[in-house]
Amino acid sequence: MTEIDPFAESPGLQRVTVRGAREHNLRSIDVDIPRDALVAFTGVSGSGKSSLAFGTIYGEAQRRFFESVAPYARRLIDQVGVPDVDSIDGLPPAVALPQRRSGGTARSSVGSATTVANVLRMLYSRIGTYPPGAPMLFAEDFSTNTVQGACPTCHGLGRVYDVPLELMVPDDSLSIRERALAAWPTAWHGKQLQDSLISLGYDIDVPWRDLPADKRDWVLYTQESPQVPIFTDRSPKEVRKAVAAGVEPRYMSTFLGVKRYVMDTFAGSKSARMREKAAGFMVSVRCPSCGGKRLKPEALAVTFEGADITEVSAMPLDDVVRLMEKVLAPGWGASAPHELPPEKRLAAQRLVTELLGRLAPITDLGLGYLSLDRTTSTLSSGELQRMRLATQVLSRLFGVVFVLDEPSAGLHPADTEALLRILRSLRDSGNTVYYVEHSLDVIRAADWIVDIGPGAGADGGTVVYSGEIDGLRDVEKSATRRYLFDGSGGEPREKRARRSGDARLTLEDVRRNNLADVSVSFPLGAFTAITGVSGSGKSTLINHGIPDLLRADLASRTDEVDDESEPLAQDPLDAEAPVATTGRASGPADRVRRVVQVTQKPIGRTPRSNVATYTGVFDRIRSRFAATPEARRRRYGASRFSFNVASGRCPVCKGEGMIEVELLFLPTVHAPCTACGGTRYNQETLEIRLNGKTIADVLALSVTSARAFFEEDAEIVQHLDALLDVGLGYISLGQSATELSGGEAQRVKLASELRRAPRGDTLYLLDEPTSGLHPADSDRLIGHLQRLVDGGNTVIVVEHDMRVVAEVDWVIDLGPGAGDAGGQVVAAGTPEEVAGRAESRTAPFLQAALARR
Repeated sequence: MTEIDPFAESPGLQRVTVRGAREHNLRSIDVDIPRDALVAFTGVSGSGKSSLAFGTIYGEAQRRFFESVAPYARRLIDQVGVPDVDSIDGLPPAVALPQRRSGGTARSSVGSATTVANVLRMLYSRIGTYPPGAPMLFAEDFSTNTVQGACPTCHGLGRVYDVPLELMVPDDSLSIRERALAAWPTAWHGKQLQDSLISLGYDIDVPWRDLPADKRDWVLYTQESPQVPIFTDRSPKEVRKAVAAGVEPRYMSTFLGVKRYVMDTFAGSKSARMREKAAGFMVSVRCPSCGGKRLKPEALAVTFEGADITEVSAMPLDDVVRLMEKVLAPGWGASAPHELPPEKRLAAQRLVTELLGRLAPITDLGLGYLSLDRTTSTLSSGELQRMRLATQVLSRLFGVVFVLDEPSAGLHPADTEALLRILRSLRDSGNTVYYVEHSLDVIRAADWIVDIGPGAGADGGTVVYSGEIDGLRDVEKSATRRYLFDGSGGEPREKRARRSGDARLTLEDVRRNNLADVSVSFPLGAFTAITGVSGSGKSTLINHGIPDLLRADLASRTDEVDDESEPLAQDPLDAEAPVATTGRASGPADRVRRVVQVTQKPIGRTPRSNVATYTGVFDRIRSRFAATPEARRRRYGASRFSFNVASGRCPVCKGEGMIEVELLFLPTVHAPCTACGGTRYNQETLEIRLNGKTIADVLALSVTSARAFFEEDAEIVQHLDALLDVGLGYISLGQSATELSGGEAQRVKLASELRRAPRGDTLYLLDEPTSGLHPADSDRLIGHLQRLVDGGNTVIVVEHDMRVVAEVDWVIDLGPGAGDAGGQVVAAGTPEEVAGRAESRTAPFLQAALARR
């Protein structure tokens, strides 16, 4: 049969022509993709969608950009990497908006990232109400990130370190010799400081509380560092006599007060252990000067509509819009008490119009519940991507290819239409939008579909179909087809009877974030989904409300399946102020002995953490290599095959496999190490082979391929089967933890948990477990969770996919809106009962899913 070229029928339709794409698992594919269109890239997880969209198309656009900017950048192209493709023609400049974990510090916020804060600061500078006699401030005076605007005490962070008395002196009945001053060091330094106090006239053998208050305060808080004579092997009485007589001491010592010692050690010690110990005596408290508002007093004294700039920045964006719309009302600013001259009213209207214009795409994408001062590090990857998408809309670019990774991630179906309006506006402005997507509604909205597969990893990497969506209906080998088209021959899912549960877990008067006195009941021994629009309080309930109250009231053991702790990885001042969960939990304690939180937090913070190391399978693999005859002859132990040990790793990249490439005026990128080619190991280690493969070859295997390679090793197979059960057969064993999406990281943790023997008294909490999964992979994962419940356990998930919600036993719908408009239980019951509740925004979408069930 002769293939019909769809572009031949529309000669005006421009195209991007890809020939011979071999990036990752792509099998030298050829494909033509239209420009000036919405194009969805579909396929099961690991099929090669992202390899085509990001690794090939965007990768080539990035390479061409580097090639065009400067000779310096061109010299670095080989280090940055070039897509493995024969040719790409018709490719415009590209902008990538990938799913990536948010980063940054307390200084990076929604307002700064979207530039909305710039306009707001200008508004306060020009139109704000100043105290009588105060000089006008510039816009930068209202920024916490500038020297001009930041609070001089906390330097714009809103929090300062403190060393509280109860930590410095936990037991005031002890004497100094008995270590009443717990924050002081032990061993010789602590003895030296005690000897200093004897020379200074202190009695170190009386209870601390019996010392005069002024002497206690000086020891704890002095900023002085006097040189003090030290006499060893003398009694306190003899020391005092020697000091009075001016006897030459054994040596002179520098005295440090307790608080200063803790602060200096944390800030300056080269020992991680010492810094960690000092951190245990420190707390982060609200800045006493600015009250946590982070600005200098002069800026906080300026108001607009009765609020200072920090109060407006703390409002949900939807409330900011309503506040600013008042300025555009006729007569605003023309009457007392805040009468403005005409030129200032005109300036206010222009600034507010600009502000509302910048807020519109953000609120349209369902992010109106965020505030301008919300730090970007607290945003989910889906929220961050939509925020960046809104920023791109404001840039008014045209002639660009936007490459997006699951733009619907974390989005309630009710907000999907707003997302599609944004994508269509980008297209209609003369741009091309390519997006990798699993949401069936967002896929159906595309002008064109490129379906990659048919399977994952080695079973994928081919173009199953490229064309208008209706043409996919007849492509039998497409895994996407049967989900897009009802009655297309897909295998019907097993219909399960709804479980009613054998007991109830009840939470009462829960308060945290926007949850205000919420009371809710969950069936135990059942599968529950928490639904609601983005920002309605779902994640707060599942990540904080349930585990916090179970720990407090039912003494349940809470295990957060997460990476090893790194107490010094983040400055405590960058953390948000601690928030407490209040309320009560009741239920049979013997039914919930253990609570397992499987979050979407990263499983590692550096490339050294990967899938193999996190799951523990790497220990067994290294032992297998160490047992080979050649390794035994060379006396290589299992540690030789760790890239964290100097003997076996590459000496150039120190086992990272990647090196940083500084591009001066461009963001730093990471490229494979030129010495080891990204293998992480030195040549001697790579000379050891297990069944023909080096340790680097094994780390490069997908989970599916590794399962076949190690099929005779029951211990390794057990680890790998758990990863296969959660739909991760396509990822490689050496996949860096930093490259995993939030959904992938969550499923790696779930796989590690599922290897444990089921107990039947465990509560599993998962936040959007199907995020990033093709419907076929989602069905497989949900089937596994159903089997956990069949074993007597309880599963509670936050979920936006109505196909999944239709399969659970019980639904808790939160809302009705987001932020302050949410945080309440709108409906609770079986999926059929919730689908019939008119006040629920989830109901119509759940109703449609039940009809297709």
